[in-house]
Amino acid sequence: MLITRADSNGRRSRAVVHNGTIYLAGQVADDRSISVAEQTAQALAKVDDMLARCGSDRTKILSSIIWLKSMDDYKAMNEIWDAWVDPDHAPARACVTGDMAYADILVEIMVVAAA
Repeated sequence: MLITRADSNGRRSRAVVHNGTIYLAGQVADDRSISVAEQTAQALAKVDDMLARCGSDRTKILSSIIWLKSMDDYKAMNEIWDAWVDPDHAPARACVTGDMAYADILVEIMVVAAA
């Protein structure tokens, strides 16, 4: 079986494609000095970009995990998510809090999608 890895650096790949399924690494904003809403929008733009690079799009997302630094940001993140997600193709989703790799990361989004 063919396994394709995109943007791999030895520690992680930003995407792995196997058997018609795309697994994205967690996506975070490049500019982490901004609000959780703005970080969410940047992370989702990176999801769109990686899915397009792998021949897919947001309508083919099967599942998503969202990590928030604080559940106080849940509403602001959801406002951006709800405007971005296709309501006719909503994925299975979990949203949890967690310690982030860097203190200024407010949200991280990981998805699995069909190719």
